[in-house]
Amino acid sequence: MAPDTDVNNPGSTTARALVVPRNGDSSVLEVRDVEVSPPGDGEVQVEVAAVGVNFIDVYQRQGVYAVPTPFVSCSEGAGTVTAVGPGVEGVRVGDRVAWGQGLGAAGAVVTREADSLVPVPDGVDLDVAAAAMLQGMTAHYLVNSTYVVGEGTVALVHAAAGGVGQLLVQMVKAKGGRVIATAGSADKLEIARALGADALIDYSRADDLASEVRAANGGKGVDVAYDGVGKATFDASLASLRPRGMMVLFGGSSGQVPPLDLQRLNSGGSLFVTRPTLGHYTATREEMLERGTAVLEDIAAGRLHIDIGGRYPLEDAARAYDDLEGRRTTGKLLLVP
Repeated sequence: MAPDTDVNNPGSTTARALVVPRNGDSSVLEVRDVEVSPPGDGEVQVEVAAVGVNFIDVYQRQGVYAVPTPFVSCSEGAGTVTAVGPGVEGVRVGDRVAWGQGLGAAGAVVTREADSLVPVPDGVDLDVAAAAMLQGMTAHYLVNSTYVVGEGTVALVHAAAGGVGQLLVQMVKAKGGRVIATAGSADKLEIARALGADALIDYSRADDLASEVRAANGGKGVDVAYDGVGKATFDASLASLRPRGMMVLFGGSSGQVPPLDLQRLNSGGSLFVTRPTLGHYTATREEMLERGTAVLEDIAAGRLHIDIGGRYPLEDAARAYDDLEGRRTTGKLLLVP
């Protein structure tokens, strides 16, 4: 949607955006016309095709991650460059670009730092690119850097039918690993199976989840547990690990994990626990571009599949987040400005 010129500031425009006016549940979300500044030094303006829906948006809206209100929501999107500011090299008007970090993505038109953008290759639709960036780069660093998956690695992947979960299953299998996948229904487990998961566990029916994970691995603990669910699965994830295994807590869709008694790591077998975040694994332009490009090139080559579970107009953003938080979805949800 083309922006309107702001008559009070000829250098700026106004465009519709999803605003968090105050912390709270999804009911606080508002769609407003907001001012979009022209691109300054090192910046470009982008007409947005699609915006990714992520749990980090929920944490920011709720105030778990402190962000001064009001603010334009979301960190992930893709679109077409419509204007380029001074000092920008390598990005031109008409380029298709995507990004995975930085507030303010949920607008019809946004101004972004050029260094935050990843070129979208031919053959990758912009909505797919928007769906791939944050979760794709997250899965990429989880299996390539946080715990380096290799031939024979056994990985526990919770919420394996979700956006990150589906990507983790595919990436672990591509690196020669074995996946024990959990999800909350038979339909969701079928999605994980189709992506290559080796063992399936419905955690909504498990009396002792850790015992079932170990049984699926011949009675042994797993090398690494990828847990984006948090409070509901954290204890079982720890109990599922082999000695010196690694617990990777990268989210908390069921709630935040309470403080941990470090002696549990000792008694569990000298375990490792980490709480990584994407920003620390894309701290430089070079690292961000390497991860983002790898994900998009794998999609373009057909090596990585992105499942878009739903598209919502901005006005239905509250429903999108309710669906996400209620764990009623599979794959990736998008907002379409």
